[in-house]
Amino acid sequence: MTARAVMVLGTSSHAGKSLLTTALCRIMAQQGHRVAPFKAQNMSLNSAATVEGLEIGRAQALQAEAAGVAPSVHMNPILLKPAGGMTSQVVVRGRIWGKLTASDYHRRRVEELMPAVSESYETLAAQYEVVVLEGAGSPAEINLKQHDIVNMRMAELADASCLLVGDIDRGGVFASLLGTVELLEREEQDRIKGFVINKFRGDITLLSPGIRMMEDRLRKPCLGAIPYFDRLTLEEEDSLGLTDVDARSAAAWLNFDLNRPLRIAVIAFPSFSNFTDFDALRSEPSVALRFCRNIAQLNQADVVILPGSKQTVDDLNWMRAEGLESAVIEHASAGLVVGICGGMQMLGHLILDPEGIETAGCIKGLGLLPIETTMRPSKVTSNGMGQLVTRSLFGQPIQDVALRGYEIHVGETSYLGVARPFAQLTRMSGERSESEADGCITPDTRIFGTYLHGLFDEDSFRHAFIGAAREFYHLAPANEINNWKQRREESLNRLAAAVSQSLDMPRIFGWVGLPYQSEEKTG
Repeated sequence: MTARAVMVLGTSSHAGKSLLTTALCRIMAQQGHRVAPFKAQNMSLNSAATVEGLEIGRAQALQAEAAGVAPSVHMNPILLKPAGGMTSQVVVRGRIWGKLTASDYHRRRVEELMPAVSESYETLAAQYEVVVLEGAGSPAEINLKQHDIVNMRMAELADASCLLVGDIDRGGVFASLLGTVELLEREEQDRIKGFVINKFRGDITLLSPGIRMMEDRLRKPCLGAIPYFDRLTLEEEDSLGLTDVDARSAAAWLNFDLNRPLRIAVIAFPSFSNFTDFDALRSEPSVALRFCRNIAQLNQADVVILPGSKQTVDDLNWMRAEGLESAVIEHASAGLVVGICGGMQMLGHLILDPEGIETAGCIKGLGLLPIETTMRPSKVTSNGMGQLVTRSLFGQPIQDVALRGYEIHVGETSYLGVARPFAQLTRMSGERSESEADGCITPDTRIFGTYLHGLFDEDSFRHAFIGAAREFYHLAPANEINNWKQRREESLNRLAAAVSQSLDMPRIFGWVGLPYQSEEKTG
């Protein structure tokens, strides 16, 4: 049996394709259908580990969560991870395939990878009732269209009915919708069954004349206007959704009473990866988190976090050039410092690269943790769970809390002297599991590093982390804490409900030959 297919295309990057795909996955799952997401090619530094111990884009992992199924490498067979200098690491079916320039990839290698894309899609189509495909960028990028394997070629392969979404919040939505359709070939235009206005805020009656004119020009129906979502607590596809600091956090940085939020500064590297690691922390009322790119933004921070990096050595050199290295070391003399993945590697004494994975030779780290890292050509990709090795954090006693997350890194870290690991984990990769030490923590527990992404998504650890940090700085205990997992589920349902109410869902379900039951009938 071959799955029915519907595809979400956009007039541009960040038009809302990923979240609309997420919403459709949740809606179809709520209607009782077995549904899977699919994106042939994704460019993102935000990735996740699958149950097979392989790597896919973070957005597809979220879409699988919305569909109520386990994320699979077949949901995102090609992942491009920008590596600087107009090059990207190419990950094919969850494993490193090569490092290519944009020119080499688009002109020479795309056709070579198309069979893997086709096979992954057919694998999903044989297992699921419906596949919701997501495009990338715009299907009308005429300079790249000849070798585009993620938009209209994929729509044809899947025989998908397509909806086109435009972002009205940026302005020019009607021009972008019309221009996109008119730049497509006639048979490609026929695949687009309707269009959607996304991120709308305002009076819908003022939008109606433009919608009617657009329907006349395109000879395609408007399926509806989706409202702008504020603080949805669902991860963005890329760093276009990343803001430095909101008004609440800005005010908190100037607040010095004992009930103030805990101030957390995350170094925003040029190759910052997996920024969704901090979504759960940002949602906490007792936390004011900002992404910092210079010394001034680091002032008054309580906790400094060095996050994941796609180019660890380059980002370490950038820190030095910006004066951030000395600022972090100074903060570490009396404050709290955390390193995640590449950030942990930077906190060590040395980063060795004998095979020239990033840069030949070795580079000195910040020297805050007694570890050193050797870069290896193979990538570690696994899910993990475990416990803290110590019963204290930031010098404060804490209860025994569970840790859970995922590892995606190049590099093998070893301990120096009497270094203590941060945690003992059971790492799961496919059907294999093994117990290993993870990370490192200083004797006074003020500084620690870990390879675990998603560490703060676990409510028990995040609350213990915040509580210990607040106690270290003699701040009052948090008055309010969030249940992040519950909030995510609520956000997915809220997103699905808003999209269901905003769009012509019977028509969309009709494209794939499925009945749609309204909320009144299913409630």
